[in-house]
Amino acid sequence: MKKTKYLTQAAMIAALYVVLVEVFKPFSYGIMQVRIAEVLTVLPFFTPAAIPGLTVGALVSNIIGPYGILDIVFGSLATLIAAYLSYKMPKKVLVPIPPILVNAVIIGAMLYYIFLGTPDEMGLLPIMGWVGLGQLIACYGLGYPLMSILEKYKKNIFS
Repeated sequence: MKKTKYLTQAAMIAALYVVLVEVFKPFSYGIMQVRIAEVLTVLPFFTPAAIPGLTVGALVSNIIGPYGILDIVFGSLATLIAAYLSYKMPKKVLVPIPPILVNAVIIGAMLYYIFLGTPDEMGLLPIMGWVGLGQLIACYGLGYPLMSILEKYKKNIFS
């Protein structure tokens, strides 16, 4: 029963992540992005099933996304690292920090490499800053209020 619940939660989180990326696709990719699906990166606070759920959701989204193998590998890896670190955060207020920092660095570096030598080329640090800002909006601006709402219902949803 416990394993079934874990797998069900992970699958639902993965599916919701993919749906949110696709519905908000114009905002989900690029140097200046606010990936609304990243609101879900606070879910490791409630359940470890969010770690594989977010990772698989990001993997599927990146497979159908515009950046190919680089995003499939590095985007999914960034999500896995961030979700695990969020799960390990000792205080609620710290939970959104790993997705912000990990994505700013890994996705920022990946996008810098992808856009190198194009008319849209920016420096590495500005790209990392833009990715970090988008993550800040998604994770603290949207994700932190979601955490407060979910805390009221966590026994019904996650136990």
